[in-house]
Amino acid sequence: MMRLVRILALLPLAGLFIHCNSSKLSSPPEQQFKIGTTTVGIQSVATNLNVPWQIAWGADQQIWYTEQSGTVSKVNPETGVTKRLLTLNDAFRDRTSGLLGMTLHPDMKAHPYVFINYTGYSKDKSKVSKVVRYTYNVEKDTLLSPVVFLEYPAWTSHFGARIVIAPDGKVMISTGDGAQHDNAQNVHSPNGKVLRYNLDGSIPADNPFKGNPVWAWGLRNPQGLVYGNGKLYSSDHGDATDDEVNLIHKGANYGWPFVEGFVDTDKERVFAKDSIVTAPIKAWTPTIAPAGMAYYSSDKIPELKGNLLLTTLKGNSLRALALDANGEQLIEDVNYFEKVFGRVRSVCVSPSGDVYIATSNRDWNPNAAPAKNDDRIIRIYRLDAKDSDPAAQSAVIAHEKNEGLNKGALLYTNYCASCHKEDGKGIDQTFPALLKSPVVTGDKKILVHTVMNGRNAMPKFSFIEDKELAELLTYVRKQFGEGADAVSTEDIKKGRN
Repeated sequence: MMRLVRILALLPLAGLFIHCNSSKLSSPPEQQFKIGTTTVGIQSVATNLNVPWQIAWGADQQIWYTEQSGTVSKVNPETGVTKRLLTLNDAFRDRTSGLLGMTLHPDMKAHPYVFINYTGYSKDKSKVSKVVRYTYNVEKDTLLSPVVFLEYPAWTSHFGARIVIAPDGKVMISTGDGAQHDNAQNVHSPNGKVLRYNLDGSIPADNPFKGNPVWAWGLRNPQGLVYGNGKLYSSDHGDATDDEVNLIHKGANYGWPFVEGFVDTDKERVFAKDSIVTAPIKAWTPTIAPAGMAYYSSDKIPELKGNLLLTTLKGNSLRALALDANGEQLIEDVNYFEKVFGRVRSVCVSPSGDVYIATSNRDWNPNAAPAKNDDRIIRIYRLDAKDSDPAAQSAVIAHEKNEGLNKGALLYTNYCASCHKEDGKGIDQTFPALLKSPVVTGDKKILVHTVMNGRNAMPKFSFIEDKELAELLTYVRKQFGEGADAVSTEDIKKGRN
């Protein structure tokens, strides 16, 4: 039975926070692109947001959104008028923690519930993730009657934190492993899982384990969760390799931390001998940092129909993942708007077929200085022929040919730049600078050992082949180490022994 609790929230002030963004959708689009043969317009619906982590289409025809700092608001996509619905003062924000996921019940008349997932503190002051169910009051246009639906351990990262309502009315919650790897394979831990609850917080009788909310396990940091044609899909952040999209099945084990991506190494095969591991339907190496997901079923932009839409942070894009007729395999992966909007965190689709995305350029790991109007909620919508620019560029962005980069530079971009940045300066107190670092400029044995074995939160990169790892580290030493001498394949081989 759930515990009814009072969450410290500034509800009486919620109605005071109303403002209007300058953008209105009656004005011309800010940009135009082509998705296949369809011309789409780009417009900012809301600007200057504080890391919008979740966006969701509401029954009131507005976009509801969370901000990581602890607020829930909604914006009218036709006028840009924004209203604050809730402010939490017990949300703990540090790096990736804070107010994260949210979902609205699809039948708000019968079940006027809004679920949020955020990091806070328990009564004993330990850090926890909380899933709280609010009731939306239409007359007061605000969120009331908070009920703590679920409270589970939290650490400093890997929160997962997406929530969706299943077609059968169950509440599905993705949780990260908290960077505590043992959690993911422990079915008695709520971390590193997809959990399943009834609307009242009780555990369904047909869950895989009696009295246990675990629906699927073996996940690392599943930041995407969506239903498409009755099937549940999730995106999951890998470590140094194998970001994934998974088709979530009842009682399935996705392998983390013993299997990353597909079972294709000796260690993974050993684990798979004794455990049935469900393979992803897609895995990416180099990683892309997959985040929020939506399913596109509209005819409005025909090129997207039947696709999973996946936002990416490191990848700085919106990917369209075409499914086969059964929804069990991916048959195409198209990367749209790469490096146009920066980091993209969340996506939703309106009933009319417009796509909305939320940027994440003011979060803990920005690519560079955010734009003046970041963060934004952006509308991507089909333009009529009379309003379309025939010279609009493709949304599949053509960047400089990779061949123009030397191999070491390309490897650095793929594996290192998202943390240490292209200029090697890192992020103060988060990711150490490589520029003139003693580890880079000094004895190359130390650099090789560090990269191959990891350090603190840095993953191991021993999976990279000797020749490529030598090219990567040579680039790092030449570019950031004041011309330090090269790293050879022999150096790498010695480092493996």
